[in-house]
Amino acid sequence: MIKVVYFNIDDTLDYENGLLKEWGVDDVELIEIKDKTSGKFAEYLGDADGLVVEYEQVTDEVMGKCPKLKCVSVQSIGYNNLDVKAATERGVCLTNAPGFCAPEVALHTVGLLIDLVRKITFYDKSVRSGKWNPLEGYKTGRIAGMTFGMVFFGQIPKTMLPMLKALELKVLVYAPTKSGEYLAEYGCDKAETLDELLTKSDFVSLHCPLIKNVTYHLIGEPQLRKMKKTAYLLNTARGSVVDEQALVKALKEGWIKGAGIDVIEDETNETSGLFALNDNVVITPHAAFMSEDSFYAARRIALEQLVQRLHEKKIPSNLVNKNVVVDFSKD
Repeated sequence: MIKVVYFNIDDTLDYENGLLKEWGVDDVELIEIKDKTSGKFAEYLGDADGLVVEYEQVTDEVMGKCPKLKCVSVQSIGYNNLDVKAATERGVCLTNAPGFCAPEVALHTVGLLIDLVRKITFYDKSVRSGKWNPLEGYKTGRIAGMTFGMVFFGQIPKTMLPMLKALELKVLVYAPTKSGEYLAEYGCDKAETLDELLTKSDFVSLHCPLIKNVTYHLIGEPQLRKMKKTAYLLNTARGSVVDEQALVKALKEGWIKGAGIDVIEDETNETSGLFALNDNVVITPHAAFMSEDSFYAARRIALEQLVQRLHEKKIPSNLVNKNVVVDFSKD
C-alpha cells in the first residue's frame, strides 16, 4: 500500500478520499497528522511514500528520516519551504499547485489598488473614529493612462490583465525570461531591467516566487528610492521579496505614496513594523488566495501530483525540481 502523510493540513481528508474513489485509485492510503509541536514533524513520516504540506519546512534532514519518500506536494504556488537541492539529490519529486488561486489573487491585488487610490480603508477608519471629512489624507487622482508595473508574468498577472485594461492602465512587465514579442501578444510592454520598471511605474505589483539569492529582498532601499514619490507598491507574492524595514522607512519618509500588502516577512510570529502605519498602508493577512473554490482546487491539484508519481508511475505534471532523476524501478 502506498502511504501519503498529510501534515497539519486544514480540514479532514474526506474530500481527498472521495477523489481517490472517483479516480479508481485503491492502492493509496492517506494518513492525516495534526501536531503543532515544534520539532516533531519528521517523527511522523516513517515509511511514507508521499507527503503533503502547506508551510512545514521539508529540509534535507527531514527527508533523511523518510527513506521511502518519493514525492512532496505543496498545496500552494510558492515552495520556498522545500529544500529543492536536497530533494533533487535524493531523487524526490517536488510539486506545487500553480494557478490554483489565480482569479482570487488577481482580484485581491486589483482590490488593493482601488482601495489605496480611492482611500476606502482610510476613509472607513476615519469615519469610525468620529470624522466626516472627504478631504482628509493624501490627494488622489484618476488612474486612467497610468502605468501598472508587474514583476514577473505568470498566471496571476495574466488573469489581472482584463481588469487592468478595464481601468485603462498601461501595463509594463519586468520578466527576464519573457521576450518583448511574447509580452506584446498580451498587450504589455517589456521593461528590460527592474530599475526601468521601478522608475516608470505608478504601481509596482510583485508576482515572483521567493528564491534564495534571487528574489529575496528584491525590493530594498535602493529599489524603493528609485520609485516615483507618487507610486504605490503592491505585494501579494511573499513577504521576504521585500525588505520590510526599508519599506517602513520609505512609507514614513514619503519615498513612495502607499502600499497594499498581503504578506509580511514574519508570518510565524505575525509581527511587522508595517502594522504601526495607518494612513497609507492597507494590510490583509495572507488572504489573497482564499476562497472556497481555491481551497479545493489546491487540494485536488496536490493529490493529482501524488497520484501521477506514486500510482501512475510517471513524472508529475507540476514538477518543481526539473533536474531530478527518478528511478521507478526502486518503487
